[in-house]
Amino acid sequence: MDACGASLFPEATSKIAATPVRPCPALPCPALPSPPWSRLVSSGPPPFSSSPLVSMGGEDTHTARSECKKKHEQHPLQRGPHRKPQSPPGPAAMSRSIVRQSKFRHVFGQSVKAEQSYDDIRVSKVTWDSSFCAVNPKFLAVIVESSGGGAFLVIPLAKVGRVDKNYPLVIGHSGPVLDIDWCPHDDNVLASGSEDCTAMVWQIPDHSMVRPLTDPIVVLEGHSKRVGIVAWHPTAHNILLTAASDNLIIVWNVAMGEPLVSMDDHPDLIYSVSWNRNGSLFCTTCKDRRLRVCDPRKAQVVAERLAPHDGIRPMRAIFTRDGNIFTTGFTRMSQRELGLWDPTNFEEPVALLELDTSNGVLLPYYDPDANMVYLCGKGDSSIRYFEITEEPPYVHYLNTFSSKEPQRGMGFMPKRGVDVSKCEIARLYKLHDKKCEPITMTVPRKSDLFQDDLYPDTAGPDPAMGPEEWLEGLDQDPVLVSMKGGYVPPKSRELKVSGKKTLDSRPAGPRRSVSACDAASLPVSPPSFPPAFLHPFLPSSLPSFPPSFLSSSLPSFLPSSLPSFLTSFFPPFLPSRVCPVL
Repeated sequence: MDACGASLFPEATSKIAATPVRPCPALPCPALPSPPWSRLVSSGPPPFSSSPLVSMGGEDTHTARSECKKKHEQHPLQRGPHRKPQSPPGPAAMSRSIVRQSKFRHVFGQSVKAEQSYDDIRVSKVTWDSSFCAVNPKFLAVIVESSGGGAFLVIPLAKVGRVDKNYPLVIGHSGPVLDIDWCPHDDNVLASGSEDCTAMVWQIPDHSMVRPLTDPIVVLEGHSKRVGIVAWHPTAHNILLTAASDNLIIVWNVAMGEPLVSMDDHPDLIYSVSWNRNGSLFCTTCKDRRLRVCDPRKAQVVAERLAPHDGIRPMRAIFTRDGNIFTTGFTRMSQRELGLWDPTNFEEPVALLELDTSNGVLLPYYDPDANMVYLCGKGDSSIRYFEITEEPPYVHYLNTFSSKEPQRGMGFMPKRGVDVSKCEIARLYKLHDKKCEPITMTVPRKSDLFQDDLYPDTAGPDPAMGPEEWLEGLDQDPVLVSMKGGYVPPKSRELKVSGKKTLDSRPAGPRRSVSACDAASLPVSPPSFPPAFLHPFLPSSLPSFPPSFLSSSLPSFLPSSLPSFLTSFFPPFLPSRVCPVL
């Protein structure tokens, strides 16, 4: 009886205490009516007892209860409170069983301050599933709107803030620019593909441009339709891949301006092309819903998979550092999906994960050092990032960076350009309608020292081999550099081209409209003589005029039918206006 009962019935308590208790050693338990739950268990006592004799018995009663307790603990069907409790697992064991151990588990994204963005950039509105942005440790390049042709903007990374509307552009293409890509071995060389069926390679000066850049280093002509994909070789110098709407893939030697390999194995539009780590293979996705792995030097398809994703929407594919292929696509119900595939066995996917329902194509950006993938969808306002490991389920979701405004495109900084002092492992450049906003991905660390586990040696700017060696069959991994102390971009190196720089048979494109500031910086062609307004007064056969005649005997050549007022006006006008130009 508890303390409450003793206080309410003091007389009953005293009588019970005075009554002697007779032990019953022969009984395994106190003689009590069997409770209803005893029928559920084959043997064993009730989970509790209300008899005061149990709690107030003698020594023999305790001995009997202890023997009964031991007997019940050994029973396999015991479910009552007399079950022997198990010691709970420690915190370390629980964390290992629940949370996966990873140094990138707490990576978080953060937008930079407003004054560190790039404002007043008119991003292109071309309907093409491209990133529209390319970035390296020196420059930011963005495809912009341009009247009468294609253009893109190239500005130094340090030039943040508002971009002048008259800032010089790269305006060499006669059609809209569809794709741009920086050379991994020279931070001043950039390739572009356009609707004018050509690809061009440009040399960007280290300083800010003061006039529009119209003369490319080399123009690559070999496609009959628009060039939508340009991709540099990761290890070989001056090797560029182009893919166009004519279903043709061409591998070029940029230094010679000549094609090395041409492949026509794709029957429909090519969605994406990605080199593997050493550049021995590349994978493609096509409108015929096939994923292909191609050997460019043999000019053949070595493996393919039909419909890695069941939907008919566009797919994307990239190689990982382990040789697997990471893909993004759609299901039959238009749900976005990602997958991981082993190219040596395309029968079953290594991993397949459904994400959400949306119309935007997911563009994957891969970090080979951290083995992480960042997924950015056009029209989305979020960036999802995943880690690829060798443990199931192989593709692990980490986190999502969300913002308010949707993205028009995205640029991904190579690992050489991140800030190691702030534990930054990636930086993306998000394109809005009229600005570019950098987004940093950071691992939270308290120490200010260099983190060796976050920054292994990464691919540097030096090529591993030349184009001739690669064409002969040599395969080499990228030349690695240390990130300790940060990366300092080298100075510009001139790209020497021995082939033709321009095309003699290029179709004449529409004339561009340039601003007054740009027009003043363009080269001025000398006017023809005689001027067009003098043709009605000149004879049918007119001798050729050398430039020296302007300052000597010009008046003697004037015809007699010229009005007298023009004869008196023309000689003083010509030497002062025309002679300096010629």
